[in-house]
Amino acid sequence: MKIRIAFLAATLSILVLAPTHAAEGSMTVFKNPWCGCCHEWAEAMTAAGYTVQTRDLEDLSQVKADAGVPAAMEGCHTATIEGYFLEGHVPLEAVERLLTERPDITGLAVPGMPAGSLGMGEHPDADYDVYAVSDDADAEPTIFMSVGE
Repeated sequence: MKIRIAFLAATLSILVLAPTHAAEGSMTVFKNPWCGCCHEWAEAMTAAGYTVQTRDLEDLSQVKADAGVPAAMEGCHTATIEGYFLEGHVPLEAVERLLTERPDITGLAVPGMPAGSLGMGEHPDADYDVYAVSDDADAEPTIFMSVGE
């Protein structure tokens, strides 16, 4: 009985003290009020542990311009977190990597609305790129990570 109690106590302390991949950041998601996929993406971020505030706007063009999102990188919603923008259906793994590595970029973008991306009916055969956008207006976005390769 003492061994069982010690084992349970040790297990509980590991679960309580162990670092997790749960998010710690707060993000604001700017989206159109009628967009279901944007809502799904925000819900996925909430489920991952982020504190998410949504702001419904009819026109997101000023938000995207203020964040520094290049026109060619635009997606259907724009989020901000810890000084970065997240444009479109950026996957959770990319957000976690961004906040862990803290690269010298303005944000991440998944242009358009790729089928199978987070919020777009996520599925294992999805194939798209996540781009890193530099704060240098003359620099071309680079691939931050690829999904499905």
